[in-house]
Amino acid sequence: MDTKAMYKLTYGLFVLTTESGGKVNGCITNTAIQVANDPTRIGLAVNKANYTEELIRASCKFNISVIGTDADFALFKRFGFQSGRDVDKFADFEDYTIKENAVPVITRGTNAWMTCSVTESFDLGSHTFFVGTIDDMGVLADTESCSYSYYQSNIKPKPEKVGETKSGKVIWRCTVCGYVYDPYAGDPDNGIEPGTKFEDLPDDFVCPVCGVDKESFSKAD
Repeated sequence: MDTKAMYKLTYGLFVLTTESGGKVNGCITNTAIQVANDPTRIGLAVNKANYTEELIRASCKFNISVIGTDADFALFKRFGFQSGRDVDKFADFEDYTIKENAVPVITRGTNAWMTCSVTESFDLGSHTFFVGTIDDMGVLADTESCSYSYYQSNIKPKPEKVGETKSGKVIWRCTVCGYVYDPYAGDPDNGIEPGTKFEDLPDDFVCPVCGVDKESFSKAD
């Protein structure tokens, strides 16, 4: 089975934000879709490993900011390449406004926003699928919406050569988001001990940044 067939699906890109108990967080997602129009409802799947998923389950609310083609990589790096459990993604960040549901929407590099209340949720195994009724929405700019392929071709930096680890083991890079797995360091936050060879990673290992499986990794030059 060629899992790369999944890359042929067409996706938009969004900043998904939420708030619970005073904690605000957000992440990059490509799963938001309209699922009904009376009332207007949005469905999205969120990886259970994401802190944003935990906060949405607790608060039953989320906002979606539609990313435009004028977005820069800094937006993706802030909301997609670090965990809200470790950092405050909104620290030293000013390009957002807070809506009536106390959840921010991103105002730079985006072209529209929606505020939603969760009406249903479904356990999909690795992900939770949330269905939200749109409470409010607006347009920010006339720029085209950013597709996943546009991000790959025009926004995401081209990979740089990284060589080998201190121990001489080969480094493996996620071909989707650029995350580097270093066998010398392992991935202790996800239960992978330092010194674990890539070949010895469990079959269900996924990229801790974007969630793709081992088949999407390649040896770094």
